[in-house]
Amino acid sequence: MIQKPSNAFIAAAWIALGIGMIGFIVGLWRSDMLLNEKGYYFTVLMFGLFAVISLQKAVRDKLESIPVTELYYGISWFATILTITLLVIGLWNADLLPSEKGFYSFGFLLALFGAIAVQKNTRDLQLFKKGQNLD
Repeated sequence: MIQKPSNAFIAAAWIALGIGMIGFIVGLWRSDMLLNEKGYYFTVLMFGLFAVISLQKAVRDKLESIPVTELYYGISWFATILTITLLVIGLWNADLLPSEKGFYSFGFLLALFGAIAVQKNTRDLQLFKKGQNLD
């Protein structure tokens, strides 16, 4: 049985993604970092969002017996771990207050979680609509 995600979960996923991304980006915008530092963190955020969406899709495809090459699956995992590692290394070496480092860490992780949840909901809605059309 294919179940439609609840509107509350759909909203929560989009809110998590929005708050994580917007909070992270506004924090960068208002920071006293050099432009190259801001670019680094922004690029890590965008790469991270792409990586987790790609990973979620690859994992879901495998669960649904849709062919996924091991290379793509491995690259998705590698990219996800790499973005988290790059953020940790960047923040570890940054001249920021611990509270700022925590803000960027949690904004980043919230955005990644939100992206995964939005991708999951999108996939679930597609399957639900497809199942409705078959009836």
